[in-house]
Amino acid sequence: MQISVELALTPLQDDFEAPVKAFIKKLRSSGLIVMENPLSTQIYGEYDKVMEFLTEEVRESFQASDHIILTIKIVKGNRNDYAADF
Repeated sequence: MQISVELALTPLQDDFEAPVKAFIKKLRSSGLIVMENPLSTQIYGEYDKVMEFLTEEVRESFQASDHIILTIKIVKGNRNDYAADF
């Protein structure tokens, strides 16, 4: 089963850019389809592969920061080719 996941990582610290950049670099190296914009990052792929990857990377990000928020939206289906028709 294919899924689409939107992630927004928010470290609650002054130097918030370093953890965000590290997280995005790991996403890029995952072999999954990754799309970025200024507000969030989307990843697309097979459910088990995406969730296995996220489980490990979220754990590492949470262990590396004292206070951090991760907002996740998961949609069934691969929506990486979505184009607005309006």
